[in-house]
Amino acid sequence: MRPLPEPGTRVVVRYILPTGQATDALGELLLVDDEVLVVDGKRGEERIPRRAVIAAKPVPPPPPPRGRLR
Repeated sequence: MRPLPEPGTRVVVRYILPTGQATDALGELLLVDDEVLVVDGKRGEERIPRRAVIAAKPVPPPPPPRGRLR
């Protein structure tokens, strides 16, 4: 796997759940250490075991909110 992005970067992290299914976490990377990654996204802070990570990459900022239709 490539090196992980630096904390403070907006990322998408693909990882394996205990059930064996893959899922993604999208948000700001808060912490990276030898054991865990912490991503702060719409679901709140997600603590992801580093051994479960398949891939992680930086992503651009979200688009600006759309105006309301009248």
